[in-house]
Amino acid sequence: MPETLVLLHGFGGTRRAWDGVCDQIERERYRPLALDLPGHGRMAGCGRPITFDACVQHVLAAAPERFVLCGYSLGGRVALHVALAAPERVLALALVSCSPGIEDPGERAARLARDDALADELESASFEAWIERWRSQPVFAGEPEPVRRRAGEDQRRNDPLALAAALRGLSVGAMAPLWGRLPELSMPTSVIVGERDAKFRALGERTAREVPGSAYVVISGGHGLPLESPAELARALERLHP
Repeated sequence: MPETLVLLHGFGGTRRAWDGVCDQIERERYRPLALDLPGHGRMAGCGRPITFDACVQHVLAAAPERFVLCGYSLGGRVALHVALAAPERVLALALVSCSPGIEDPGERAARLARDDALADELESASFEAWIERWRSQPVFAGEPEPVRRRAGEDQRRNDPLALAAALRGLSVGAMAPLWGRLPELSMPTSVIVGERDAKFRALGERTAREVPGSAYVVISGGHGLPLESPAELARALERLHP
């Protein structure tokens, strides 16, 4: 009997970001269930404020009693909160291009201020211009043009006002860092990063050291692995749960 694989997208994406992975996943092993996080896609009209606790409750309500969990970027941070809140329900965990948080209080405050400013722009400026600015961040450097185009198409499935609320509530600057809780994770865990994504390769190496018995997996691509390397990511997920 295949297990349910719950898939959580990154900030500004939607469940559709996982279409390529879902097309590639071995259905005898997994039944993919890609969710829209609060403030995104079909969840644009959810209540405010948008918090990590609200995301955890959303995932646990949508998922079956036991499931394999995979989160990308923001979705990875949500997945960490879910796995720590309800470890008895998570059969295995995959963290893709994910940071467990910013430890330095000053850096965390600075990031929150930057994200607040970006949220202000979402509420007042052109959404198209905002998308272009978001995709121009250094973390997306070297992204192939077809991937950039698909990412923009996915971002346009969102409501900018809902995204602004999500950015304020789910910024890594608004999140208490989870590094100290990583040793609590006892389920099989894979930390997956792209070979071009230097910042998250370093974060991933450290995360894998902190999570007991976890695997550190590098696949081709940059930061946006669900869109850039769906087949390789699907293969890595198939190796996650025995």
